Amino acid sequence: MANHSQLNFQDASSPIMEELMGFHDHALMVALAICSLVLYLLTHTLTEKLSSSTVNAQVIELVWTILPAMVLVTLALPSLRILYMMDEINEPDLTLKAIGHQWYWTYEYTDLKDLTFDSYMIPTADLPLGHFRLLEVDHRVIVPMNSTIRVIVTADDVLHSWAVPSLGVKTDAIPGRLNQTSFLASRPGVFYGQCSEICGANHSFMPIVVESTPLADFENWSSLMPS
Repeated sequence: MANHSQLNFQDASSPIMEELMGFHDHALMVALAICSLVLYLLTHTLTEKLSSSTVNAQVIELVWTILPAMVLVTLALPSLRILYMMDEINEPDLTLKAIGHQWYWTYEYTDLKDLTFDSYMIPTADLPLGHFRLLEVDHRVIVPMNSTIRVIVTADDVLHSWAVPSLGVKTDAIPGRLNQTSFLASRPGVFYGQCSEICGANHSFMPIVVESTPLADFENWSSLMPS
């Protein structure tokens, strides 16, 4: 959950999000090295006396061609690795279908039984004490922790986007098309997200709440939910 004046990402709650945060730090260090080099060269140019001596053009051209290429490789390789990890879904333990509407979500647990429910934002006037305004819903998505969850995302009317930052998940919901993503919640907790595609007047009022629980608690919850 993000807080006021937070400058960094939310705490990672899935292996993919940990990889994304690591790549973010790696990219920032590369950018810092580039900025430091440029600052040094600017300072050197402004403070040193001008000289009429010429530099071997072939050498300098070779340097400023190979150096940026090496920088791009150091960014591209870990980026491609994470992209393949995010796209790969092997033998999921549970499949969840998320359907975007104006302006709420419908969830289907088709692996267990015909378990379907709608998830609406709780209005501020009805919000229980201690819950988050504009983020809490009447029916949370309950998933077992340490299990691979496949999420099939689509929409019923306009474009939506199913996004939970701390799980490293963001997938567009497109009418007439099924997109899929996956995540693995590495710890129990409640993770908040929102629709990340402008979808109309109440775009800001269709939050997503994912609750990760131990497997036994998830089985108890699913057995108590009406079909």
